[in-house]
Amino acid sequence: MDEQRRVVRQRGLWFEEFEVGTVYEHAPGRTLTEADNVLFTTMTMNTQSLHLDAAWAARQPFGQRLVNSMLTLSTLVGASVAQLTQGTIVANLGLEEVRFPAPLHHGDTLYSSSEVLAARPSASRPGQGIVRLHHTGRDQDGTVVAECTRSVLVWTRAAAPP
Repeated sequence: MDEQRRVVRQRGLWFEEFEVGTVYEHAPGRTLTEADNVLFTTMTMNTQSLHLDAAWAARQPFGQRLVNSMLTLSTLVGASVAQLTQGTIVANLGLEEVRFPAPLHHGDTLYSSSEVLAARPSASRPGQGIVRLHHTGRDQDGTVVAECTRSVLVWTRAAAPP
């Protein structure tokens, strides 16, 4: 019986599986709490009062503390890993065009999607390819709160280490 058992391992996509124009909607969304924000902010030594000081932030234009934009960005990219790059990535090559057009507040939920913008074989690294992804984060109301373009180096299926 065990010889007939099929095993499926969760993984990202091999280079040849990325298709330009495809949009991936990542699930689940992630509700960002006050605890998440304070922990991330202090762990990364970001002492910005806008994230930590409720009384000070209440007197600022948004009227309350905001979720640290670097936490938003990390969560946005992180949400794509299981579906796109889990176990198939070689390296992140860079982030471009990072934008935060609207804030996230404690208790907001971040929903993420990724569009494949481009894919080409690496000229210098046989068996690997460069994929450009546009990540978009929306809150529970559909408002875009974060966007970035990321370049990532991924394995081809044939060249990937075991």
